[in-house]
Parts: sequence; structure tokens; C-alpha cells
Amino acid sequence: MVLSDEDKTRIRAAWAPVSKNAEVYGCEALYRMFLSYPTTKTYFPHFDFSLGSSDLKTHGRKVIDALTEAVNNLDDIPGALSRLSDLHAHKLRVDPVNFKLLSHCLLATMAVHNNGPLKPEVLLSVDKYLSDIGKVLISRYR
Repeated sequence: MVLSDEDKTRIRAAWAPVSKNAEVYGCEALYRMFLSYPTTKTYFPHFDFSLGSSDLKTHGRKVIDALTEAVNNLDDIPGALSRLSDLHAHKLRVDPVNFKLLSHCLLATMAVHNNGPLKPEVLLSVDKYLSDIGKVLISRYR
């Protein structure tokens, strides 16, 4: 999907509170994913999956920091995530479906912190962005 200039503006605005609270958003999004989709836990056998655990906070920050890097490079998302894409495809061999699941959980987390549903146009732009992220991350699986 092509991100329009309006999409990019909405994404940057919606992402500002996420990037400022990376540990909180990342931890909550991962918690939602692991709770809702237990099979995603298989990649983290050593994790403490309780909400607020140091494992979820640390990994959640890594996830949000990587997504923030992509937000900072919306004109070159593949370049911004090249190393991460290789890592997930070749070394970690993460099931590509998990990226979509995490995207849904991240959108839910953003809505909770927004005190309700995101505005439709913001939701659409952020969803397009997260969809692009998923496509970039699975591009190395071929």
C-alpha cells in the first residue's frame, strides 16, 4: 500500500505518544498478543508473560523502538527494517502470521490509551502502516 502525505502526517501524530511510552505500549501489546494468541508464546519459552514483567517491558520497548525507526523513515520502510527483517526470517524464523496478530494488538493498545476507538482516518492510516511493516518483515521469507 502506498502511504499518502496525509497518511504519513496521521501516522507521525498518532505514533508520538507511542514512541514516548515505548515500554508501556510495547509491553501491553505483547501481553494482549500472548494472552489472545497463546501459540505466539512458542518463540519466547523463557519469558515471564505476566503484565508488567521485565521480559515484556524489555521486548516491548525493542518492538516499539523498531517501529519508531520505521515511522522516522516512512519513505524507506524496507531500508529501515532490513536488518530486522533478515533476523526474523532467517535466524528466528517467526511465523509471518504473528506480525499481523501483533499489529491488531498494538492497534487495540493505542485505542485503550486514546480513551476509545481511534478516529477512522487515523485507524486506517496506522493500519496501512502496520500492514506495510508486516509486508517488509515477511519479504525475506521468499
